[in-house]
Amino acid sequence: MRPSRRQPDDLRAVSLERGVVKYAEGSCFVKFGDTHVLVTASLEERLPPWLKGQGRGWVTAEYGMLPRATSERTRREASAGKQGGRTVEIQRLIGRSLRSVIDLPALGERQITVDCDVIQADGGTRTASITGAWVALADCLNWMKSRDMIKQPVLRDHIAAVSCGVYRNVAVLDLDYAEDSEAETDANFVMTGSGNIVEIQATAEKTPFSEDEFNALLGLARKGIARLVDLQKLAVT
Repeated sequence: MRPSRRQPDDLRAVSLERGVVKYAEGSCFVKFGDTHVLVTASLEERLPPWLKGQGRGWVTAEYGMLPRATSERTRREASAGKQGGRTVEIQRLIGRSLRSVIDLPALGERQITVDCDVIQADGGTRTASITGAWVALADCLNWMKSRDMIKQPVLRDHIAAVSCGVYRNVAVLDLDYAEDSEAETDANFVMTGSGNIVEIQATAEKTPFSEDEFNALLGLARKGIARLVDLQKLAVT
């Protein structure tokens, strides 16, 4: 039995609340159970120097965890003078995931920065961030469309992410911290609404996993991401 008493293929309770930040062009407060992330999408009429004059835009992401998002206070990275390796890895993953479903030339020579701030962490902060980031990005693009800033579709598909793992020899979906901290295998899957794979991160935490176990995790991820995409569709209608 899972600590949360969920079935192996059950997601945690998921909610996607739009328009929660007054000044951002797009925003979403995403909850995967007790993991809560505030996501904003900000439009900027500028580009990184290396992209200027190329006739396309850019989407990037930043990620951070508030000091009391966890059971003990963690020091702000700003006070240390640099971001940690985990933070850099996660924000690059978020940015790559979003760009995989964006028509960058259709965006024009502009940049959208997506900020993901973890308010409360209970496992799966990167997957919640990606899923909520798509909603915030969609709202930002709708804001631009309503002002005739874009003339053709920019978003090509949905993008969502979910964690899976082998916990006590059982493949399970959407791990919370209690499971993640003890899982034999831990994986994160990023997929499009059409079912294509953007990125898979899978690690054997205790013992190597078999191909059959990996296929079981992939099957769970497909089911979970299909449900998350349905929730995204409901959120933006």
